[in-house]
Amino acid sequence: MTTHAAEFRAALPHGGRLIGMDVGTKTIGLALCDAGWSIASAAHTISRGKFSKDKATLALFMAEQQAKGIVIGLPLNLDGSASPRSQASRAFAQNMADLGLPILLWDERWSTQAVTRMMIEADTSRARRSELVDKLAASYILQGAIDALMH
Repeated sequence: MTTHAAEFRAALPHGGRLIGMDVGTKTIGLALCDAGWSIASAAHTISRGKFSKDKATLALFMAEQQAKGIVIGLPLNLDGSASPRSQASRAFAQNMADLGLPILLWDERWSTQAVTRMMIEADTSRARRSELVDKLAASYILQGAIDALMH
């Protein structure tokens, strides 16, 4: 588990499909990118329950998608310092580590706001926005990470 794109990149010498996660208290938004790391796409949102059940669901999804790495959003304060949610995301990542895939914790400070603003500009209804925001935020997080990995 790392917060450094270069370390994560080194753990994936042959590239491969990545899974992006926006981990919230009630849901986990999921996104995917292609093996060449060119574009992230929203996948779906799962409702959180017991961690063991959530982990099994995520492990199955990652196996089905042949994922080679995981990018998890790290919620930081605006000044870049750790927030109370940062520790929860770190603990989540630590609990996912035994799946054996490299994990990158990626700064997600603006993901939800950016996605929400985009949906408002697209005149998306409030109900539809709440349905989409988590998986779109995961896609935004993953896209930021793959852009950094390619440079």
